[in-house]
Amino acid sequence: MAMKFLFVAVLFYFQFHLSLSGEMNSMESVPDLQKSMYMVVDGYPCVRLINISGEIGCSNPGRDKVVAPIVEYKNTKDLTQPSAVLLSMDDVEGFFSRISKDSVFASNVGGVLVKSEDGIVNKLKGFSPAQKFPQAQFAPYANTTYEWNPIGSGIMWKSYNFPVFLLSESSTSTLQEIATKTDKTDKAYITNVAEFDLVMQTTKVGTHDSESCLREETCLPLGGYSVWSALPPINSSSSNQSKPIILTVASMDAASFFRDKSLGAESPISGVISLLAAVDALSHMDGLEDLTKQLVFLVFTGEAWGYLGSRRFLLELDQQSDAVHGLDSTLIELVMEIGSTGWGLSQGNKTFFAHTEVVSSGANEVLDALKLAQESLKSEGVTIATASSSNPGIPPSSLMAFLRKNSSTSGIVLEDFDTIFSNKFYQSHLDDTSNINSSSIVAAASLVARTLYVLASNSKDLTSSSLESINVNATLVEELISCMLDCNPGLSCELVKSYISSKDTCPSHYVGVVLGEPSSTPYPDQVDDISRFLWNFLADRTSIPKGNTSVCSQDCGKKGGVCIRAETDQKGVCVISTTRYVPAYSTRLKFDSGTWTLLPPNSSDPMGMLDPVWTESNWNTIGLRVYTVQDAAYDRLVLLSGITVTAFAYLAIVLTRAYVIKALKQD
Repeated sequence: MAMKFLFVAVLFYFQFHLSLSGEMNSMESVPDLQKSMYMVVDGYPCVRLINISGEIGCSNPGRDKVVAPIVEYKNTKDLTQPSAVLLSMDDVEGFFSRISKDSVFASNVGGVLVKSEDGIVNKLKGFSPAQKFPQAQFAPYANTTYEWNPIGSGIMWKSYNFPVFLLSESSTSTLQEIATKTDKTDKAYITNVAEFDLVMQTTKVGTHDSESCLREETCLPLGGYSVWSALPPINSSSSNQSKPIILTVASMDAASFFRDKSLGAESPISGVISLLAAVDALSHMDGLEDLTKQLVFLVFTGEAWGYLGSRRFLLELDQQSDAVHGLDSTLIELVMEIGSTGWGLSQGNKTFFAHTEVVSSGANEVLDALKLAQESLKSEGVTIATASSSNPGIPPSSLMAFLRKNSSTSGIVLEDFDTIFSNKFYQSHLDDTSNINSSSIVAAASLVARTLYVLASNSKDLTSSSLESINVNATLVEELISCMLDCNPGLSCELVKSYISSKDTCPSHYVGVVLGEPSSTPYPDQVDDISRFLWNFLADRTSIPKGNTSVCSQDCGKKGGVCIRAETDQKGVCVISTTRYVPAYSTRLKFDSGTWTLLPPNSSDPMGMLDPVWTESNWNTIGLRVYTVQDAAYDRLVLLSGITVTAFAYLAIVLTRAYVIKALKQD
């Protein structure tokens, strides 16, 4: 009897030992244990942005991570405890509207998880978290209640003391599965929770305006680098630089509720692509040096945040800084802005609208040139129309900064809409490639290129054949769309790789923050991928002479040249081109001895008086993960059960030991 008992005990020991060894082999370290317990979730955060009067965006409410049970909004309309709300896109506007009106409901929102859903663009009538009149305070006219963006909800311009993440498509599936299982499970003691790590330094330190956060160094100014280029290059050494300047501009930065999901395909990147394609088309023309006017192309950044790029450019012009060397503000005869161009296609025709602020000889000259360009494109179904006289003025655009600086500036804004935005996803993460049409962008580029050639040429020598020889490369437009707006291939596309070594693959057009001291010759790591690509592309396309290039050397800049493609082979190519970076940041900020200071408002600068001075909060880490927790009462019950089992086991051992001893004695 005793021998049988010993055999069973030994067998149990070996089975337990083998089982334990198997577990140890599959989980060899603490990271393995953490990986089995916690699931890291991919997503795009809404972050905290600050201006001189307050803050917008999202942040954890305090210094610690937020942990809250996951509930699906469509199944739980009322919250009884702080919860992580899983939200469908079609519920977003209603949800945030309720938060602003229902303080009890808002107090129980621990965090928000927004789903990424296939085909949601087709289901929604539109989604724009922007204002109905974006940046109305900068308008050069009195009617600032006009609704250019009637679908705008304005939710991204409010402050939320809880974290908000847009989930990736894969994470959406995972979280949806977890939420569904939670609804079906009958195990009330188990809860799936989300842990939000979105602690902002400005919240921790209590610096809730730009002046205080810059002083305490808990934030950095929004900004980056605009790029301008002259076609043909400007001979800076020549004393005869009296050609009138036609300035063609576009904006490269987009805004969104979610920082790193700011594509802005229709608004404004379609306009940038049209500008690049127009430059490429014009660069193939002969006799550019004989044009009677100087063509200058300028792509701003920071325009979504108080027109940072255009206002800083105008200030640099006044100061005649190195960033604008070769330009004279008194020679700028016309400003032509390319706005949204991806929605111009309608029933086979490509229709665009010319918006002007004041009737002037310069504006009329542009309209006449546009008509000539239209005539040359008649076979392609391209038409141009003057915007409705019922509009209060020009739509939100960089031209506003020029007009506020000088109301007599001749300017025009080319858009694919007349009275209201055609873009139903303005300043939304849904403004992606599905929201644009490449043939519309090609048509706009053709219209712009031919119009500029008409304006810059001697009209007596202009022939229809010369206009018709200006052709936009549709393949280049398709390539630019895939490089600048898709993750596949994204910034790893061959076109971008031929110029720069990109830091990221997936493009994002959020302006970012200014790193280090602003300069007209910044280090590459101070400039984002898009600005560096645009600088190289424009420098290449506007350079002369074609084909006569050399490896970069220290003498390249002395010869009026610039070094392109330097990141790809560490050697680069020296070309003759007038292409420069222009720092873009608030005109009320000054960088001195490694720190930023806020300058007092200047009454002589009306735009500066309105400057919100946007900054972005610093943070240590941003993260989101999901795991399962058990109810504390259940844990206490398990502990009590364990103690009880241990007590019974001890009693069983004592009794068994006594029985074995007795049996051995009998043997």
